[in-house]
Amino acid sequence: MMRQTTKNYRFSAVLAAVGLAVTSCGGGSPSAGSTTTVPTTTPVSTTSGVATPSSENTTTTVPVPVMPLTGLPVVDEAAAVRPAIAAKIDNHPGARPQTGLNVADIVYEENVEKWTRFAAVFHSTGSDPVGPLRSGRTQDIDLLTSLNSPLFLWSGGNAAVTTAIRNSSLVNMSSSVARDGGGFFRSTDKKAPHNLFSKTTNIWALDEGRGGTPPPQFEYRDSRDATVDGGAGIVGVKLTMDGSMRAAWEWNADTGKFRRFHENTAHSDSDGNQIAFDNVVVIQCEYKTSSADARSPEAQTVGSGPVWVYSAGTLVEGTWNRPDNRSAWNLRDSSGATIALTAGRTWVELIREGQAVTVPAGQALADVAWP
Repeated sequence: MMRQTTKNYRFSAVLAAVGLAVTSCGGGSPSAGSTTTVPTTTPVSTTSGVATPSSENTTTTVPVPVMPLTGLPVVDEAAAVRPAIAAKIDNHPGARPQTGLNVADIVYEENVEKWTRFAAVFHSTGSDPVGPLRSGRTQDIDLLTSLNSPLFLWSGGNAAVTTAIRNSSLVNMSSSVARDGGGFFRSTDKKAPHNLFSKTTNIWALDEGRGGTPPPQFEYRDSRDATVDGGAGIVGVKLTMDGSMRAAWEWNADTGKFRRFHENTAHSDSDGNQIAFDNVVVIQCEYKTSSADARSPEAQTVGSGPVWVYSAGTLVEGTWNRPDNRSAWNLRDSSGATIALTAGRTWVELIREGQAVTVPAGQALADVAWP
C-alpha cells in the first residue's frame, strides 16, 4: 500500500476530507461518521420567484466535522488529520494498572498465548505516558491496516513478527527503532517485562510524514442521538477469554458508559479511574495458528461472523464483515440495516465462539455464570 509522505499533503487534502467526508485508504469504509449536522434558520421569502429576506424561518443543515474514530465533533484540526497510534498494551496481572486505556478512541482486546493483550488506538487524544508496552503479533497486521498506516507502538517481537510488521503498512515504532526519541522508559513500580512505557507526544513528533489520517472504522449515530434502533435493554456482558482471563462490562445509566471489571473487581487505570467506554463491540472470529510462532493464536479479522453490539444500555445482534484488511468494520443487524454506534469511544472484544455471555435486563452480573 502506498503511504502518504508529507505533512503538507495531509493538511491541505485530508483536512477537507475530515470536514466533509472522511475517506478510506482503500476498501469499504462506513459512509457515516464523517459529519454531523446542526439545524440553522435562515429568514427568506419569495417575490416574483426571487428569494429575499423575510421574517419567516426555514431550517437548513450545516455539516459539522467529526473525528473519524469517535464520531464526535472536531475540536482540534491538527489532531483530526494526524495519523493514529496503535499501542500494544500488556494485560498480564503484573502490568496492571495500565496507563492510557481510558483515553484511547478504540481498544481491541485479543487472545494471545495467555491472558489477553490490548491494541489501543489513539487519535483524538494522546497519553503521556502510555503502557506498559509489550510485543506485537501477526494478527495485528490485518486488524490495524484499515487505520491507514498507523504508527505501531510496541516493545518489539521475534524475528518473524518483526519482518511481518516491517513488510506491512504499519509504521514500526518499536523501542529499538524509535529509541530515545520515542520517550521510552522503564517504570520503577512494576517489574520487567511489564514496565516499559512511551509517550504518544514523542511518537507523533517522530512521524516525519509517515502514516496517514485514519478513516472511520465504524458508523456512528449523531452525537445528540441516544436512541439505538432495535436494541434490547441489557445489564452487560461477561467474557472468559484465553488463559482463563475473565472480564465483564456493566452498563451505568448515570454516566452513560459501560464499566469494565476484572473478575469481580473494577478494572481501573493508573489514575484510579475505572475503565469505561461508550460502546462494547463483541466480534466472534476464528483463531488460527500464527505463521510466526506455533504457540501464538491469530485472530482472523478479514471475513465475516457474528457480532454483538452493546451501546446506550442496549444490545443489537448481527453480523460483521470485512472483505479485506483495508476495510472498516461493516456491522449489520438481522434485517440487514447498519448498526450505528454511540458517538464516543469503543472497546472491541475479539472472542472465540462461546467466550461471551450477555447479562439480560433484570439480572445482576453475579446472577449469570461465566462462559
